[in-house]
Amino acid sequence: MKVNEIKLCYKERVSISKCPKISCSKDAANIYYKNWDKNEIQLQESFKVMLLNNSNIVKGICQISSGGLTATLVDMRILFALILKSLSTAIIVCHNHPSGKLQASEADRRLTNKIKKACDFLDIKLLDHLIVTSDGSYMSFADEGLI
Repeated sequence: MKVNEIKLCYKERVSISKCPKISCSKDAANIYYKNWDKNEIQLQESFKVMLLNNSNIVKGICQISSGGLTATLVDMRILFALILKSLSTAIIVCHNHPSGKLQASEADRRLTNKIKKACDFLDIKLLDHLIVTSDGSYMSFADEGLI
């Protein structure tokens, strides 16, 4: 009996020795902002994950969801399938606020707590949850003591 093959593909375009290392929230926010499509950052909300190795070197960034003007749905199963299959030991999640407001909503806080609990269970470090805006400003859950 034949079945379909499921495979995760990681294509190294940049040698890991040349990838950026994250040492603070500003490092992560700058990388996210530089890699965000500027035509979409103030149009609709999106959620992304930065995958890191044990030295906090960026392995890559992946968009998990794209939503509407005020929200986007994050499917935890898709998020953690990607994290686990990429063998990442730490993550920094991020979403944008098209409104330009740098305040975490109650829904943002609940999502962060849900991700944190799953990370703790799987021995993955949730280093931060960032909110970015179209002018490059950001808010860090870690800096604000929310993680």
